[in-house]
Amino acid sequence: MENVLNVSPGLMIWTLINFFLLLVLLIKFGVKPILNGIRSREAGIRDEINNATKANLEAQSLLLESQNKLQTVQKEMGEIIHKARVQAEELIHKASEEAERLKRQKVDEATKEIERSKESAILALRSEVAGLVVIATEKLLGETLDKEKHIKLVELHIEKLPKN
Repeated sequence: MENVLNVSPGLMIWTLINFFLLLVLLIKFGVKPILNGIRSREAGIRDEINNATKANLEAQSLLLESQNKLQTVQKEMGEIIHKARVQAEELIHKASEEAERLKRQKVDEATKEIERSKESAILALRSEVAGLVVIATEKLLGETLDKEKHIKLVELHIEKLPKN
């Protein structure tokens, strides 16, 4: 341990000379390449930052453009859905009107058919009643009137009856 604490002045001088010689050699031959490397690395990093900034700006521009397109598409889609709903409502309304018209037409046809059947039944009933009245009149009077007089007499009385 004693050798460590003893410093010899000659060794110290040679150590300092070696240190300064190494320092001069490093400055003369190493500083320029190191500085060139650092500068090229700095330029590369600066270029990378610029490229990243440009790419970021382009990405933001594309994002805004795509958002605008998306809004436009959503607006168009909303308009298409609105038009489809309006058309569907129109179709439903038209179908409802057509069904209502067909229903009224069927009801009118059925009413007319009922009226025709009613008139036909009334005429048949009148005929039958006329025949029965003629037979009853013959039995009451005990004589036979001619057919024309019977029919006129019966029709006259039937006309006086209510038509319900």
